Amino acid sequence: QVQLVESGGGLVQPGGSLRLSCAASESTFRINAMGWYRQAPGKQREFVVTITDGGSTTYADSGKGRFTISRDNVKNTVYLQMNSLKPEDTAVYCCYVDTQFRRHWGQGTQVTVSS
Repeated sequence: QVQLVESGGGLVQPGGSLRLSCAASESTFRINAMGWYRQAPGKQREFVVTITDGGSTTYADSGKGRFTISRDNVKNTVYLQMNSLKPEDTAVYCCYVDTQFRRHWGQGTQVTVSS
């Protein structure tokens, strides 16, 4: 079982930045893609970004040009740098990792963008 621990959420003013981290516990299984989804109050969960084990990335339109995903394969950690944050970015952000068997989810971290 892979356990994910997220950190870095919080309250930030519009235009500000946050960096989220998601560390996977040591896994005997190969970790393939890693990424983030988010869910705002009253809305469905939506895709944010993913990164493959080779470093290829795919961003939702909402985050293009503002969000940057990266990963450290030695530390089994994925990062999400979020800049120029907007109130509509307010949501619970959940990371995930894909092994060859299944997807594992983090518990989520709250990001609130408000003045």
